[in-house]
Amino acid sequence: MDRFAAVERELRKAAPHLLLDVVTAALREQYDVRSVELRLADYGMTTLQVVAEAPLSEPVHVHNSPQGRAFGAQEPYVEPLTAPGTATVHLPVTVRGDRLGVLTVVAPEKNCSPADLAGMQQMCEALGHEILVAERDTDLYLIARRATRLTLGAEMQWQLLPGRSVSRPEFSLGAHLEPAYAIFGDNFDWSVSAHHLTLTVTNGMGKGMEAALLTNLVVNALRNARRAGLDLPGQASLADQAVYTQYRGALYASVLLLRFDLATGEVEAVDAGSPRMWRLRGGSVESVGFDAQLPLGMFEETEYVTERLRVEPGDRLLIGSDGVYETASAAGEHYGQRALARSLSAHRFLPSEQVPLAVLRDLRDYRGATPLDDDALVVCMDWFGRQSAAGHA
Repeated sequence: MDRFAAVERELRKAAPHLLLDVVTAALREQYDVRSVELRLADYGMTTLQVVAEAPLSEPVHVHNSPQGRAFGAQEPYVEPLTAPGTATVHLPVTVRGDRLGVLTVVAPEKNCSPADLAGMQQMCEALGHEILVAERDTDLYLIARRATRLTLGAEMQWQLLPGRSVSRPEFSLGAHLEPAYAIFGDNFDWSVSAHHLTLTVTNGMGKGMEAALLTNLVVNALRNARRAGLDLPGQASLADQAVYTQYRGALYASVLLLRFDLATGEVEAVDAGSPRMWRLRGGSVESVGFDAQLPLGMFEETEYVTERLRVEPGDRLLIGSDGVYETASAAGEHYGQRALARSLSAHRFLPSEQVPLAVLRDLRDYRGATPLDDDALVVCMDWFGRQSAAGHA
């Protein structure tokens, strides 16, 4: 523990671009590693990109590589030995459920015991925390995530996001957007306190920069209202006024606002537009309907009301934007009519952070050669409930 604390101290003191150097030095000293490589997941969550000032290694695919195996399983993966006495180990770099990438080390086999791997994994967690902090001061890690150039609208949208996944004892949550490098107005946001999870899913009107600017206004207005202590209808009303003041009804945004009580599973909801929700419970999938209220900014001084529902331990919730459920097959059937329920059932054994990508892959197959003409956003949450002292939910 003292050795690990020393590494944490060195990471906190290091310049943002030297974090990997600190971890490499510690791994060499403590485990005699021969080489260290850090890869971060790209925005599309399809490749793992090398972090370096001038990358020399090609990206590796998330779905068919040893690094991707550690990334997907979220546990260390030791490759079969190719040289006597030397092992290649891939370790996930994850912060509070948000999967960032993979650290690969080549080390003596004798230094790769379960206890050694646990120690290396601790360093990866510390490295992940410092990467998130360092991104305020350097572009190194943000540049490494790019498999290609982002549009300006996409740059703005990704900078708004709180992360791509988060986990707490009461729930785990994952989300993804497509097209990752050219998204328009879809967005998601969350905030977790000691007692509540607030989750918002936004579908901004328009294309390109127009949609990105609108969504930026909506998300920041909702955050401002939430941080001022307003309830869910108050948050919707403040954001509604902000959008109407700016656009006078010419543009508006559809938003689903949810507030979960972490102790009881009680949920408050305000449905102000198009994002829709499905629930997988006990093997069956059903659409969760709300009374549709006006999108934010359509009219002046719209009043919003709260609806209530309850989630139970074992429930899985999936929220999709209209770019998901309104996508049509070659035969003209919308994805949300039946195919989305089949996809949610088919992927019920995947962890929540992997479900959005799996559903979006199914959506891609469903529409065939038809290009995606709107953003597609999927959010998936598994509800575990709060455990009592006796261990019951």
